[in-house]
Amino acid sequence: MSKSDEICYSIFMKKGKEHLIPLEKSRRVIYLDRRGAEVKNKFITAVFFGVLGIFSLIYFIFQLFFVNTGSNFFMIWSILAAGCGLLAFFLAHRSWVARIPRWIRRTIGFIFVIGTLFFLVIEGLILSRFAAVPKPGADVCIILGAQIKESGPSDVLQRRLDKAAEYLRNNPDTLVIVSGGQGNNEPISEAQGMRDYLIAKGIAQERIVMEDASTNTLENLVYSARLIDKTRDNVVIVTNNFHVFRAMSIAKKQGYGTVQGLAASTHWANLLNNMLREFFGVVKDFLAGNL
Repeated sequence: MSKSDEICYSIFMKKGKEHLIPLEKSRRVIYLDRRGAEVKNKFITAVFFGVLGIFSLIYFIFQLFFVNTGSNFFMIWSILAAGCGLLAFFLAHRSWVARIPRWIRRTIGFIFVIGTLFFLVIEGLILSRFAAVPKPGADVCIILGAQIKESGPSDVLQRRLDKAAEYLRNNPDTLVIVSGGQGNNEPISEAQGMRDYLIAKGIAQERIVMEDASTNTLENLVYSARLIDKTRDNVVIVTNNFHVFRAMSIAKKQGYGTVQGLAASTHWANLLNNMLREFFGVVKDFLAGNL
């Protein structure tokens, strides 16, 4: 074997023996191995998005036919289902993916990873207040409004009211502000509906103060603050578990001195939808400077 031949050959091991193969062939084998790994990764990614799309579609159908959420936000699950399905179909066709420059694929992958981490951080903050329980003896409770129906409070609001009524019975000196205006699809103001419900639950009407002008969480807390001494009063904010983090963060930004959360439960069928919706709520209020 000549000197040039030695340079053009590569050594590999097979069953304990050394074999010489042309360098070009060895490169070709290495390339195919790497390509095989890439194909496997793309297949796994396609399956992941396919499963996610199927789950989103099933959850959308479940929300549409079996759950009354009180809003149209659940439609986002149909958009997620379509997006994930198209992405899975695209990834399953390797020739299509191969036409995209590698730097673009890597950039998209990097953005996806960063976005996923950002989403998980926000959801972690939401979960951090999921089981909030206040100390006894608060000066005032503020119950944040939610949808009122012809039949009475929605499930979300009823859970807040029941939790607040329990705290008020155990703390007879605590006053309560019911906060919420009247929406286009509501027969009366949320504050009026909450007041009537609490009175029916045995809470004296003298303890209940109505704030019936607000239309969102920020206004709930801004308008309620005008009825108390927000810098000195010990305040408990009553809302559902997925909403406590944002409500408390807004209250602190608005200058509430001592504020605690009281987390009401959420129906299991609505929890996933509400958690996703709350993610967008936190991002929106952060960008608006409310947190």
